[in-house]
Amino acid sequence: MIRFVLVFSLLMTSAAFGDDHHPLPIEGTTKHMGVATCASSTCHGATQAFRDSNVNQNELSVWQNEDPHANAYKILLDPASEAIASKLGIGPAHEADMCLDCHADNVPESARGEKFTITEGVGCEACHGGAENYLSSHATGSATHAENLEAGLYPTEDPSQRAELCLSCHQGNKNQMITHRIMGAGHPRLQFELDNFTWMHPHFEVDEDYVERKGPYDGAVNWGVGQGVAAITQLETLLDDQAGWNGIFPELVLFDCHACHRSMFKTQWVPRPSTGLGPGVVRYNDASLLMVRHVAAHVDAAAAEAIAQQTRDLHGAMRKGRAETEQAARRLLESVSAMVPRLEDTEFDSSAIRAMFEGLVKDGARGEFRDYAAAEQAALAVDTVLIAFEDNGVISAEEGERLRQEASALYDATRSEDDYRQSEFVAALKKLSAAVP
Repeated sequence: MIRFVLVFSLLMTSAAFGDDHHPLPIEGTTKHMGVATCASSTCHGATQAFRDSNVNQNELSVWQNEDPHANAYKILLDPASEAIASKLGIGPAHEADMCLDCHADNVPESARGEKFTITEGVGCEACHGGAENYLSSHATGSATHAENLEAGLYPTEDPSQRAELCLSCHQGNKNQMITHRIMGAGHPRLQFELDNFTWMHPHFEVDEDYVERKGPYDGAVNWGVGQGVAAITQLETLLDDQAGWNGIFPELVLFDCHACHRSMFKTQWVPRPSTGLGPGVVRYNDASLLMVRHVAAHVDAAAAEAIAQQTRDLHGAMRKGRAETEQAARRLLESVSAMVPRLEDTEFDSSAIRAMFEGLVKDGARGEFRDYAAAEQAALAVDTVLIAFEDNGVISAEEGERLRQEASALYDATRSEDDYRQSEFVAALKKLSAAVP
């Protein structure tokens, strides 16, 4: 059974990410040379953006001063991190692989160059891949982007592969996980959405030169692909005999936190239509799957409906047994994995964006955002939708700003997971819907 599950998982990964799939930077074979090797003022270490350059060349400064990734290692020295490590019994947090795998560029000693230091946190090569073979050609501009990729540069411009990279830490995968045990020791709950997170602290611009070298950026595509890859990663973890189980229990981090973490004295349970579950059932966290079916409906309505039904089947199978759960998870994994490449090759026009938005509004009306995680993802999706409306000429920049002010009510409603109220969120969603031209 273990061999079958692992082989199936590898086949699904190949289907989702294509034949030119690159290993994650932490899994690559090239050496990581260290942030210092990118720090020259004529490379990426300038204090200000260059005017006549393909790239801004001040990326290091942006990373150091604006990007939280630069401080990821330092967080491990905080008292809160020390307390988590102590509860887990893993020694100092800043020395434990369990922590360093995501809070630093924790490649093996054999893959560390002379100027590499683990204390740099999540530095350049943690995302862009070990620079041993592309550093010189990349710096001089003597190689094409495709040649640099061949030499070990990670294709962050590719939505599915960027999603796989980001989610390896911001959600976890079967090889490096934020488990329920780690969260029980005090680690914060994780959240991620590819399009929004891509633009939180960017050190690049999608200008004409970027498009010429790497292709255009489409927020709706990135949103949909990101949700698909999140669902794939989570299902692969569920199917893994080691990562997906903890003793007699499945790995509980894969389930909806707030199905259990709520007051025992508030009898607030009501049905959520798409799950088919009754009260007192621990629910699989299907927030990404809820989002996937909206974007998939534009590509293939029948396939989107199949994903919705297979998600419901997975919820039901979890009440029966492990074998039934694995069977349902495999079917769903196959469907989502087949959909992701199609999403990446789709252009989403204004009618498709509007249909996705209207789908989110309908979900709210029928009670699909009772779970906080789903509402959180819906709020992030709305931001992508409004920007797409602007890009497609549905609304002006001034209207976009006005609508984003309206959408702030969605963020207010999801600001605190402990105080989340579905009624407030749905009311804000309906008000926003009425304001969209």
